[in-house]
Amino acid sequence: MKQPLGVILAGGLAARMGGGDKGLLRLGDRTLLSRVIDRLEPQVEALALNANGDPARFNDLGLPVLPDTIEGYAGPLAGVLAGLDWAAEQGAETIVTAAADTPFFPRDLVPQLLLASEGMDIPLVLAATPDPKRGIARHPTFGLWPVALRDDLRGALQGGLRKVVLWTDQHGGREANFPHEEAFFNVNTPEDLTRAEAML
Repeated sequence: MKQPLGVILAGGLAARMGGGDKGLLRLGDRTLLSRVIDRLEPQVEALALNANGDPARFNDLGLPVLPDTIEGYAGPLAGVLAGLDWAAEQGAETIVTAAADTPFFPRDLVPQLLLASEGMDIPLVLAATPDPKRGIARHPTFGLWPVALRDDLRGALQGGLRKVVLWTDQHGGREANFPHEEAFFNVNTPEDLTRAEAML
């Protein structure tokens, strides 16, 4: 399989942070988004950003900005679909997504997702970590997604589906297990940002 393209998901409303672009918040001397780019870019063939609103605010990043094609902030799957449509135009077979508010995700994210997908005709894998209550926690904004299922996903979203794992389970999705509970710590609130500063 060819190396996936990368798509950073930044299309949400950031309601718990008071709105705006969470990815543009500063963590230490840099933005959350620049930290995510630094981690994902070396792992993928090319990189794009899924974001809604005026794309000019991201001009300095030099990345293609892909808005949702499904109306009404349909959640991360709408960003995945935007990424799959972009990847199809590039002739790619897969994308890997990462969230713009998760600055410490594993530097071997893509190799581990690809490893977990071995033997699958249609590779569809979500990152997962141990969870003391549920045994395993899946991270629906971190995954390997096949261009081959983009029209199926479009139909599901148009039909009202919003829950990532419902769709991945329908298609026999797998998990790539990462050992550290904190690997996908994300910044949702001002308190989380303070905690991320401490984690630096």
